[in-house]
Amino acid sequence: MKYQRYEYSADEDLHIYEFISVGNKGRIRKVVEYSEMNLENFYNLAFGDIDENTGEINDEVITNNGDSLKVLSTVASTVYAFVEKHPYAWIFATGSNEVRTRLYRMGITNNLVEIQSDFHVFGMLPDETFEEFIVGEDYIGFLIKRKIKSYGNSRT
Repeated sequence: MKYQRYEYSADEDLHIYEFISVGNKGRIRKVVEYSEMNLENFYNLAFGDIDENTGEINDEVITNNGDSLKVLSTVASTVYAFVEKHPYAWIFATGSNEVRTRLYRMGITNNLVEIQSDFHVFGMLPDETFEEFIVGEDYIGFLIKRKIKSYGNSRT
């Protein structure tokens, strides 16, 4: 993406990424985690603050650190890193509430041309079926898959 992002650290398998959000509320530890789902090569993208008491992801806290664009750009950059190691992965993401899901949809919409140059992008409808992402459609989740490019052609 064309936006600034934070530097992050990752585990060896590139399933967990950590970074520090720096803003008007101070320094806040964030984590992005890709966990395997019940289907082969399907991963759930979880994102949130690290709860300092439990060490777990808290995806419901509202940080309002004034750097949401930089944070979302950092999360997007982890997707690129993840698919470098896992090129056939399907990545599913949804917000912990409707407001966050709408924020993710707006991020996809605002960067759709760039995203579609590298990924197939699908939106999940309320009946839990998927369709190719349509700008303006109200989705409850998102599914992406890296386009595999060979000799100038792309295929799934």
